[in-house]
Amino acid sequence: MASEKNVKIVAFVGLTGSGKSSAVEYLTEKGYPKVYFGGIVLDEVKRRGLELTQENEQPIREELREKEGKDFVVKRIIAQIHDLIGAGQHNIVADGLYTWTEYKTLKHEFPGELTVVAIVSPKHLRKQRMANREVRPLMPEQVDQRDWAEIENIEKGGPIAIADYFVHNDKDLDSLHKQLDEVLHHINFYE
Repeated sequence: MASEKNVKIVAFVGLTGSGKSSAVEYLTEKGYPKVYFGGIVLDEVKRRGLELTQENEQPIREELREKEGKDFVVKRIIAQIHDLIGAGQHNIVADGLYTWTEYKTLKHEFPGELTVVAIVSPKHLRKQRMANREVRPLMPEQVDQRDWAEIENIEKGGPIAIADYFVHNDKDLDSLHKQLDEVLHHINFYE
């Protein structure tokens, strides 16, 4: 457990297509560094020489958690966060906290420094967004399959249910950004 003075970590959670990436992009464009949970799995898919598809990602994600423990991804993310803190960063964005185990591990490692923000959207909007996504698009039935797999196999529902704040991403980006600003001002994330 490491308590760093004046460190604030904002972790975004949400189901596929909810708008986590849009929230993260908004903050990284403001200059805040990020760690990317999904990048750990994507890097492994690439390392194995496979195409970045849902069909390749899901089994590798589940295999890694089965083989190396439910905390496999979060251990690497914690190391990345400590590296950023060591480099003088104090406000860090965590993109895509997935599991209950990851949530508990981060809360333990960074007590009082982690704020979880759930980005929520109606399912029909999430499906529409995923079908139109340029990188790794998903058809509606694939969104359902991914939701079920993530809820049943990797405990994704817990961190969403226990989030500190909920942002409803059911309008345009300006609305999303306004809500994010309100939350981040409230927790004194902005410097």
